[in-house]
Amino acid sequence: MNRGLASVETARYLRAPMSLTAHDRAEALIEALPYMQKFRGQLFVIKYGGSAMDDDHAVDRLLKDVVFLEAVGINPVVIHGGGKAITERMRQAGQKARFVNGLRCTDREAIGIVEDVLDNAINPDIARRINGFGGAAVGVHGKTVLVGRKLPLQSDGAEEVDLGFVGEVIDVKQDELMDLIAREIVPVISPLARDESGVVYNINADIAAGSVAGRLKAAKMIYVSDVPGLMRDPSDRNSLIPSVTRAQIEKLVEDGVITGGMLPKVDSAVNALREGVKKVHFIDGRMPHALLLEVFSNQGIGTEIVA
Repeated sequence: MNRGLASVETARYLRAPMSLTAHDRAEALIEALPYMQKFRGQLFVIKYGGSAMDDDHAVDRLLKDVVFLEAVGINPVVIHGGGKAITERMRQAGQKARFVNGLRCTDREAIGIVEDVLDNAINPDIARRINGFGGAAVGVHGKTVLVGRKLPLQSDGAEEVDLGFVGEVIDVKQDELMDLIAREIVPVISPLARDESGVVYNINADIAAGSVAGRLKAAKMIYVSDVPGLMRDPSDRNSLIPSVTRAQIEKLVEDGVITGGMLPKVDSAVNALREGVKKVHFIDGRMPHALLLEVFSNQGIGTEIVA
């Protein structure tokens, strides 16, 4: 796959779609055909988050892409975030958001807010929209399928910080998810987990997605967020890294190229690859139909991570 100037070409294509002839449109379908054939029957885990969730039109475009995947025989599993909505609800409750190593500090009051926003607002809305576009989806509360445990203290400079009700996934109850997939229904999972004593933990959605992708042995894991992919300079879109290996990721972290909120993403991506996921992608959900362009075109638009 040539991933060089794909974003430039894609932007040009999207700015003037009506200039395409009927022949051009047919050629685009023919270009997609071998990918449809290759991926039919395979499982994709799609993590959706960031400010790409703030624009209703962007949300609808992405979820139409999910329905398209379903229609051509791919089995999508969606895991969503909700960080900005949670931060706003916490602000209304008089709480200030704090993040350590990209993870949200979550006290007893905050976990109640997190649970309400994710399970009672965002999760059912995404499932409803997919169904409205002719797909088949069911909202799954993460705490019913994700087994978690509390994270240890996290280093924030010289300080050791207790993140509160923040956890990691130690197991995935696969039966419910595999039953939905077998019935060609898209599971839409919220990033919450429950430990063996019944305590609910906030799970970083990137980490949750990586855990699910690894346990389900997904063919692809796709992060859809508000960044084009991995970049050497976050302020320079032209510094996008089109393709990178697991070994190269470690060097980028050491060099400080990957920091902050990108750390949980790349950590979960590397873990997913280690557990058998074949390829991981990072794409910008604000770009119209980014998911289809990444999966079904020769060039792609974001960053791919391979083993």
